[in-house]
Amino acid sequence: MKLSSSSVGQKVKNLVPNQIVKIIAVSFIGDEFIKITYEDESGTPGNLMLSSEQAEELVEVTTSWDFDANADSFRLASEAYRINFAYLFEPYLAVQASLIEPLPHQISAVYEKMLVRQPLRFVLADDPGAGKTIMTGLLIKELNIREDVQRCLIVCPGTLVEQWQDELRRKFRLNFDILTGERIRTAASGNVFGEVNFCIASMDLLARNEDIQEKLKSTDWDLIVCDEAHKMTATIQGNEIRRTNRFKLGEELRQITRHFLLLTATPHNGKDADFYLFMSLIDPDRFEGAKRIQNPVDVSDIMRRLVKEDLLTFEKKKLFPERRAYTVNYSLSQQETELYKSVTDYVADGFNRADRLDNDSKRNSVGFAMTILQRRLASSPQAIFKSLERRKNRLQKDLRDKTFSKANVVSSEIFDDCEEYPSGESERLENELAERETSSSTKEELRREIETLRQLTDTAEKVFFSGEDRKWQELAELLQTPDFFSKSNGTREKLIIFTEHRDTLEYLQEKISSLFGRNENVVTIHGGMNYRERHKVEEQFRQDKNVVVLVATDAAGEGINLQNAHLMINYDLPWNPNRLEQRFGRIHRIGQREVCHLWNLVAVDTREGQVFLRLLEKLINERTALGGKVFDILGKISFDNKPLRELLIEAIRYATIRKLFSDWTALSIKVSTQTN
Repeated sequence: MKLSSSSVGQKVKNLVPNQIVKIIAVSFIGDEFIKITYEDESGTPGNLMLSSEQAEELVEVTTSWDFDANADSFRLASEAYRINFAYLFEPYLAVQASLIEPLPHQISAVYEKMLVRQPLRFVLADDPGAGKTIMTGLLIKELNIREDVQRCLIVCPGTLVEQWQDELRRKFRLNFDILTGERIRTAASGNVFGEVNFCIASMDLLARNEDIQEKLKSTDWDLIVCDEAHKMTATIQGNEIRRTNRFKLGEELRQITRHFLLLTATPHNGKDADFYLFMSLIDPDRFEGAKRIQNPVDVSDIMRRLVKEDLLTFEKKKLFPERRAYTVNYSLSQQETELYKSVTDYVADGFNRADRLDNDSKRNSVGFAMTILQRRLASSPQAIFKSLERRKNRLQKDLRDKTFSKANVVSSEIFDDCEEYPSGESERLENELAERETSSSTKEELRREIETLRQLTDTAEKVFFSGEDRKWQELAELLQTPDFFSKSNGTREKLIIFTEHRDTLEYLQEKISSLFGRNENVVTIHGGMNYRERHKVEEQFRQDKNVVVLVATDAAGEGINLQNAHLMINYDLPWNPNRLEQRFGRIHRIGQREVCHLWNLVAVDTREGQVFLRLLEKLINERTALGGKVFDILGKISFDNKPLRELLIEAIRYATIRKLFSDWTALSIKVSTQTN
């Protein structure tokens, strides 16, 4: 523009940066300068004095209505503008923008329970298979659309990180990076948590590395989600609170995020004090002094727990089919009985000798080793034979190397949390403890123990090679029953068998393959497999009609969807009763249309078998009183504030079964009354 052409009413740009302004007054000062009064886009007036050279930089803007702009660009811009404010007019926008068909309880969790809380501090504790991953993805998507979440961290067990990434990408178009130890160490800035806005990390990777935790503490997040949050445990021992590394991680995560969401299907482990400590991760003020809390605390404002029997479709029909559990009793053969008695006596003696040790860590290690041996004794002849043989060989080596008397410094956290470790790590740790931990403190004591182990190994070997395995015979009879898992078209139903131990898994794989006459009929999942290997087996079991049996350890107890099957057998019963529900949840989940059946194999003439039998009988009796919600009380089962694991150890050590259940009737009445 020329200086002389400036006039009132013109719209010009370059007078004010990044704006088009309207000239409302012009005053010339000589021939070289001009004073312009203008009004900016917000209506605010201003004044500027310009030279002739500066005036030439102004560009007059004229309104054009010729409609010759690119239509695609206009549509793209208008759509972007509309989407930016869409949530104001479409309250369920994340549902429309995701590749899912959510159910009523999932929508209510996100839009009625969680989105309305600012900031969000919540425990989502619905039953396994209810779709907590779907609910979490919906929440993240909705908060992201509303520009409330720009940085999100998901913390989960290492075996589930790839599954989380895959689910969020496929169903919600949310791209999360997996933070491995290598990526954390090689971050360009030195702190990968500041570089990545949406990421997934292993719970144990964060909990066990102080350097990584220091990097994490220096960052801020909009939302942190912890999956399988019940692994973040704390317990009260005497007058002190023992916090596991995972629990400490939870406390740290709570402080660096605005929204904090915990996901778990088993929030209650049977002890109210431990539950309140867990809830302190969400509300530390309310649950301060968990040990002193006497009366039940209402947590409905910070936790939602729906059991499967409560979940409905939009048509008000039950979402899940019925689930039924049965107990298959069997008696040991004479050879098995002799082996059982001999090994149990050895285990009980090991417990008693461990009690006399002064070193707490050593006493815990030996006690845990004895527990492992007893569990493997109840599992299969192969499991106890190989365990005894490995223990004998290891102690012989320690005797030669003179290393047996060195006490191992093992954290007490290991014994409380071993069952919650990733399956492969738990298996490795159990093998290490079962092989080498002994209460023998002199060469002579160790020689006597090795001789005892030699005799036990010989007995176990005879049982193993004799074929006298009543437990397998019961399973084989089930597998050969014509109506057990045969379809009307002549093909077989698919079946899942859970065992506690890798030795038993291999034993069953061989036995069942021989029974069917085809190796391809049986596949396995165990802790030594990574996510992709497990996922491949899962797809085989789902898609290949020739694969009819999946034998698995608890590596398949979490994060695997197997609702194409509706039959399950617990070859071994877990000492943590919550795992019964976690296992059953693999088949009893959304999409299942058949009645689900579960068979529990129990040896009636063993000490732990009597404990389990009594437990299962009472659960069946509670079925009517609880309206089918049998599994909802598994985590709360205790007697004199003792969890099932402690009851089993007492039964093994002292052979006192009846007195352990003296309070069961009172507990049953209490549960029935509360439910009704």
